[in-house]
Amino acid sequence: MLRPWNLTMEIDRSSTKAIYLQLADSIAADIQSGRLACGTALPSSRALATQLKLNRNTVVEAIQQLLSEGWVVSQQRRGIFVAQQLPSLLSKAESSTQSIPLSTLQAPLRIIFDDGNPDSKIAPIDQLGRAYRQIFKRSARWKMMGYADPRGHIDFRQAIADMLNQERNMNITLDNLCISRGSQMAMYLIAQCLLEKDDYIFVESPGYHAAWKIFEHTGAKLIQIPVDTEGIIVEEMIPHLKDKKNSKAVYLTPHRQYPTTATLSPARRLELIQLSNAYGFTIIEDDYDYEFHFDHTPYHPLASAAELQHSIYIGTLSKVVAPALRIGYLVSKNEHLLQAIAQLRYLIDIQGDNIMEQAVLELIQDGTVRRHIRKATNYYRGKRDFMVKQLDLHLSEHVSYHCPQGGLAVWLAFKHQVDWTLLFKKLKEKSIHIPHPDNYHKDDSYGGLRLGYGSISEELIEEGIRSLAELLKLARISG
Repeated sequence: MLRPWNLTMEIDRSSTKAIYLQLADSIAADIQSGRLACGTALPSSRALATQLKLNRNTVVEAIQQLLSEGWVVSQQRRGIFVAQQLPSLLSKAESSTQSIPLSTLQAPLRIIFDDGNPDSKIAPIDQLGRAYRQIFKRSARWKMMGYADPRGHIDFRQAIADMLNQERNMNITLDNLCISRGSQMAMYLIAQCLLEKDDYIFVESPGYHAAWKIFEHTGAKLIQIPVDTEGIIVEEMIPHLKDKKNSKAVYLTPHRQYPTTATLSPARRLELIQLSNAYGFTIIEDDYDYEFHFDHTPYHPLASAAELQHSIYIGTLSKVVAPALRIGYLVSKNEHLLQAIAQLRYLIDIQGDNIMEQAVLELIQDGTVRRHIRKATNYYRGKRDFMVKQLDLHLSEHVSYHCPQGGLAVWLAFKHQVDWTLLFKKLKEKSIHIPHPDNYHKDDSYGGLRLGYGSISEELIEEGIRSLAELLKLARISG
């Protein structure tokens, strides 16, 4: 098999960044630039080690890093190949449906602002790998290769329930939980078991397109409710509730609204709970971005309210353990609904991921997850502060924003009208990727942009913000 690509890079042995990470970053840069096309075979680890005069174990670590980040894939007995679907353009960490494919961008991408992904370089990949291997060494490992409970491994569900009870004030048991392969699957399971054709579901506007498509796939109809700095405007739901008797649910992201990062105010939380109880619709609460808090104690989930009668809570471990980890969960006290969800999960995913669930359980029990959250929170707080500084220096003329109190992204609201076609054309010419507002609007009445800062370096944040400021002067519509 021909592998004509040759990597040219200089190892900075004085850098604080590990050599294997320097190597992984260099290969990832060649993939992003298009120099290494999707499907291209990489040289063997031995050949790369010889070419770069590195220890082969260092090269193997770099390849493992690229595998964990999704830049490359391993094909048994064939080798390592550049992935067909690349990770840096994924939207909302778990969804690829709204991203701009790399193949549609003619200029190589040098600066990539995602919409809020974590930095995989600080994820506890090594610890997860060790835990995964240890599972196979256990004497009863043959038992773990059989079919699993469609709701998830019992000990893992208990650990998640304990975490939610202790940290989010939720009074649940493991029987209220169902594990899924990421929050997208959780939403699909909920939609299929809760919604029927011509049901109505309220959604935030702007909001999360991928979820909207899942709901529409059932034949349900969306009712868009606007969002302001206090979250979804609950009172605007009332006329629809009086008029449409088959209003079945509301889907929202109250902790840090996607995409604006607004937190639902206490008054509106109470109002929404009262409406849900009065009209019998279910609150579907997607808490995709709960873990990282910087400046104050977070609000507890709506689902933790004892008086709330109809709720489903969705969470994920992707931002906590590793971006490529496909483990999410849903919580409900509706036993009939959970039974239907478990039956559907069994039909579409009979095996589940029993071994990975137990590996993650190891990290929860030995304190790795808790330590990582503390470390990552400090890391992302520093990134947030740097991003805010650059916004103040370069973009204050064009945008207003609220300093995010947590999470991995900031919402920029524009002070003037923007020629969006021109702006994104110029961004492409400068090899800069920013998530398009189409990701969270139904029409072209765009009001802002969402920029992630978690997975991009400070150097590229500064360069990207400077460039965006220059381009906004060109794309500004006067009057």
